[in-house]
Amino acid sequence: MPLHIRLYTKFVFLLLLATLVFGLFSSWAYLYPEVFNKYLPFYQLRPMHTSAALFFIISAATLCIIIFHKNTIGRDATTGIFEKTFITTWVATILVIFIYYSFKKFGGREYWEFPAWLALPLLLSWVLLMIGYYKGWLKCADKKPLYIWMWSTGILFFFITFIEQNLWQISWFRQSFLRELTVQWKANGSMVGAWNQMIYGSSLFLMVMISGDKTIALNKKAFFFYFLGLTNLMFNWGHHIYNLPAHGAIRHISYIISMTEWLIFISIIQSFKNKLEEARKLRHLLPYKFLVASEFWVFANLTLALFMSIPAVNRYTHGTHITVAHAMGTTIGINTMILLGVLGYALDIDKKINTGRKLFTRSYNLAQASLLIFWLSLILAGIIKGYRSVTLNINSFQQMMEPVNNVLKLFAVAGAGVAIGLGIIVVQYWQSMSDSNSNVKDVK
Repeated sequence: MPLHIRLYTKFVFLLLLATLVFGLFSSWAYLYPEVFNKYLPFYQLRPMHTSAALFFIISAATLCIIIFHKNTIGRDATTGIFEKTFITTWVATILVIFIYYSFKKFGGREYWEFPAWLALPLLLSWVLLMIGYYKGWLKCADKKPLYIWMWSTGILFFFITFIEQNLWQISWFRQSFLRELTVQWKANGSMVGAWNQMIYGSSLFLMVMISGDKTIALNKKAFFFYFLGLTNLMFNWGHHIYNLPAHGAIRHISYIISMTEWLIFISIIQSFKNKLEEARKLRHLLPYKFLVASEFWVFANLTLALFMSIPAVNRYTHGTHITVAHAMGTTIGINTMILLGVLGYALDIDKKINTGRKLFTRSYNLAQASLLIFWLSLILAGIIKGYRSVTLNINSFQQMMEPVNNVLKLFAVAGAGVAIGLGIIVVQYWQSMSDSNSNVKDVK
């Protein structure tokens, strides 16, 4: 493994550890502000947690693409000058962002709360990644498997949505609060679809490598669901702005497109038996464990998302902890599980932690069980808050949140279980890289 890829991999793992630690502290700082306010207040921990999570997801997705790019288009993407420069500028900018956070210097908008000027080096570094990626992509005349199209789509749409997310820096957008908020919510919703394309592409790549069946990424059904997902990426963001005074057509179109996700839902149910058979055959593969987990969380979060897309339900769920449950379930349950599976395959983790296999399995089980309690407690907290706010019309925030905070204590305890379980796995991944002969698994 080239040095810069090894360093970038370790940086990605540090981001995940930072996400877990900041998230754990954030939950306790919210519940017990009198203890944390003096040194690590919630208003400081929250952006540190959300930024670490976002940068982990995006950085890990690009790492997977860079590692496996050469095996799909016949070009060594891990030694290209554009990829090296992307990694250098991307990592340096993220470090500067956290330096600003440590001094309580904020700016930007929701989820991207660093000083606005730092969006520029992030954008420039992404352009470098795009140049390096598409140079090889254009030279490849062979029929491209689906994961190549998904990576290509994700990289392009992240560039578009990142620009859109920063349109608030133009004064015209700030002249109207509703205009700015609409663009922000729309951009953030579409951006999730962009990095999902990159991550799901890596998941598909892993399935092809494990099964040895290349037709998985070439059949018509796979491409149908790709275009269905792409359509949702571009048009179903409307349910993010149901509560804003947008044109009725936007709500109706986005609602109809959101409901097409039932096709994905039905497909998951139909293939469930096959998944069980695959799990029995491949249960000994550690990376496959993460794919199995992500399959469950896709099912659970898609169920939740479908109900949240219904306007009558969204009226109760919007702005409650149910929205947080959907975000956390997606970020941890789907994206993180897929990325840990793909990176575990890249590091050939099955061969490198034979002595620590029992600890790995126990940590994995702890993380999954804790995440389920974590997710369900957020949903329960959201139901209580939505009922008390909309049905009982309680205006006092403190009174409305009193029973909710009791549920959030369970959420905080479960969060500790998630942090411990995933933290141990990340440490094992890190240790697997200490071998001087450590290389990326040959996937040709």
